[in-house]
Amino acid sequence: MKILLTGRNGQLGWELARALAPLGELAAYDRAMLDLAKPDQIAAAVRSVKPDIIVNAAAYTAVDMAESEPDAAFAVNAAAPGFLAEEAKRAGAFLIHYSTDYVFDGAKEMPYVEEDQPNPLNVYGRSKLAGEQAVGDVGGQYLILRTSWVYAARGRNFLLTIRRLLREKDELRVVSDQIGAPTSARGLANATAELLRQRDPKALGNACGTYHVTAEGHTSWHGFAVEIARLEGAPREIRLVPITSNEYPLPALRPKNSRLSNEKLFRHFRVALPSWQVCLRTCHAELQEGKRLGAGA
Repeated sequence: MKILLTGRNGQLGWELARALAPLGELAAYDRAMLDLAKPDQIAAAVRSVKPDIIVNAAAYTAVDMAESEPDAAFAVNAAAPGFLAEEAKRAGAFLIHYSTDYVFDGAKEMPYVEEDQPNPLNVYGRSKLAGEQAVGDVGGQYLILRTSWVYAARGRNFLLTIRRLLREKDELRVVSDQIGAPTSARGLANATAELLRQRDPKALGNACGTYHVTAEGHTSWHGFAVEIARLEGAPREIRLVPITSNEYPLPALRPKNSRLSNEKLFRHFRVALPSWQVCLRTCHAELQEGKRLGAGA
């Protein structure tokens, strides 16, 4: 099986490269090799590799910056997935594309299911929803995997930011009225690999569509920070103060409820991620091991 992976140096792409490599012949592209804002590069890469599977982990993820750079966000998050879907269909390849909880407005009180009506609050969410629609409109074979609150042991994310701030400040004010499932990039990559281990591209085609893939359970950003502090062994005198979204205004609005139901994924594939706490402990252990090895070098 030939797999073409985009975004290999991103936090999800890096984990996917590790998880997908044992499954076949992997051609992993970073932005320097394949700029998704340039359709001719997309066509050239797909036609060169002739993949059975395309996994698109590249995205414009600067949620707040997207408010002032909508063209850049839509080029990568909306137009490029459509071009990838067209090339996948032309090559007879299956496309796996990642989307986000931010396609919803957060007004629902229960976890969102795949059939719920999207209503994004910000440019980033609108660009990702447009990408979903572009992939579906091509009419090829695909899985769209919506996830939430992704973090990893590398890159720029909430986990690494909180770890740094715990060393620098005596008090952290963290939003407590946005609820979701922190999802590790490694857990998401392992779930993707499991889908491909279970079924070849032809079998996957029988279940094409949109699925939610997050860690089990939910918390607030404040609850996430509290658990990070506990794992870090942060001193008791460091205060983690819960605040409202209105007390921490940002350029892009965020949904208050980002919970996604994973029932459809489990029903179709019997694939489920561990709890967000277990995933976080695994990632934190990786960080601690890297710190230990670095100190011993």
